[in-house]
Amino acid sequence: MSRLNNRAFEILRVEVFKCSGNDIAGKVQRDIALKRLEKLRMQNGSPATFAELRQTVSDILPNFNEKVLKEAANANKPKGMFGLLMFATASVAAAAGFIWVANLPFPMIRKPVASVAPLILLPSYIKMDNDYRQAISLVEQADQLVNKASGPADINLGAEKVTKAQKHLNGLPVWFLGYEPKFYCSFFGCSWKFTYDEFEIARKQIGRMEATIFQEKNAQTLLSQAEEGLNAAKQQYQQAKPGADQQKAIAAWQVSIDQMGEIPESTLANLMARKKLQAAQRDFAEVVGDTDGRQRTNTLIEAAKTFAMAAAESSQNPPHSADEWGQIADLWEQAINQLKLVPLQDSGYTDAVSKIAQYQKNLGIVTTRQKAEQESVEALQQAKRQIPNLQRLANAETESGAIAGQIQEIITDLENVKTGTTAYSEAQDLLKFARAKLK
Repeated sequence: MSRLNNRAFEILRVEVFKCSGNDIAGKVQRDIALKRLEKLRMQNGSPATFAELRQTVSDILPNFNEKVLKEAANANKPKGMFGLLMFATASVAAAAGFIWVANLPFPMIRKPVASVAPLILLPSYIKMDNDYRQAISLVEQADQLVNKASGPADINLGAEKVTKAQKHLNGLPVWFLGYEPKFYCSFFGCSWKFTYDEFEIARKQIGRMEATIFQEKNAQTLLSQAEEGLNAAKQQYQQAKPGADQQKAIAAWQVSIDQMGEIPESTLANLMARKKLQAAQRDFAEVVGDTDGRQRTNTLIEAAKTFAMAAAESSQNPPHSADEWGQIADLWEQAINQLKLVPLQDSGYTDAVSKIAQYQKNLGIVTTRQKAEQESVEALQQAKRQIPNLQRLANAETESGAIAGQIQEIITDLENVKTGTTAYSEAQDLLKFARAKLK
């Protein structure tokens, strides 16, 4: 072992040049110091210590840096176990680097190595064998999960399998197809029958599955958005007040149903959406039908109220003629007919029936008054028609009994005129006069 290794020598040599001048004396000092250090480097034995190195140069170069001497002394020490370990690590790293380069998927590198030292290529053989087996298995699994999926979970798992299969297919270089390393197969056995055509078929199959997965995920996204919109519209409808807010909720509900129906037919999401779409359409028909029915009922009830209001206004300030009472009765009948149009299944049917009962009662009152008006007018006219006959009896000086009987008939007819009729006032005047005549 050299007493002064190369690294320590270089450290000291640099400092010698720094400490020596450029004049003749400095050059002489530098040459002497370097010769002494070179002599130490040529000698075999124990490594020179710090004291020996300082003694070698300090008498010639008194200003030599102590730190440099210590650094050189440390660099001159034997490496020991740590140094050997570092050397071994570096050696292993270099060997690993060489093996890595030799296993690169480039035929120009592999073929010379395979002919001389095929064992070095064992890692890549193992990786290619694993990639081949995994690619075949994963392509089959992905095909089963993607093309025969029963739910979103199968699609998601199939996507993972497709990604892994693609990775392993990418690990098989094209020159590997149809290639069978004799050295590796003699020890481990090979089942590699992956031709270039099969490789292309597998890649196309993976490509189709990737497209299918992309379409399925988009369809699942559309389905999720439609379901979210549907649920939001239902909740909005339940919380909305009748009128414009409910119409907005119904419109949003219809949009979500339309979105659900637009999901591509060739996707699994479409199959899942069909059942949900039927239920959504059924619920929508029930709710919208109920809303339409309620609106129709409200319209009919409002129309009935309009007729009833007109009838009530016309009934004010009696008495009225029979024709006027007939017109009022027609208004009540119109109101009742509007209410009878409310279907039994509508939510406003009970309210309509209640109003029908009320309007029927009012119609009955009007009909009674119309009849009383007609009978009273007729009674008054009957009494008036008997007055000329009474006058003839009086002029003919007929017996008083006959005249009294005639007056009594007139009184009877006038007493049939009912209160609240147009004939009542006139009938009362005639009745007073007839009673006076009778006395």
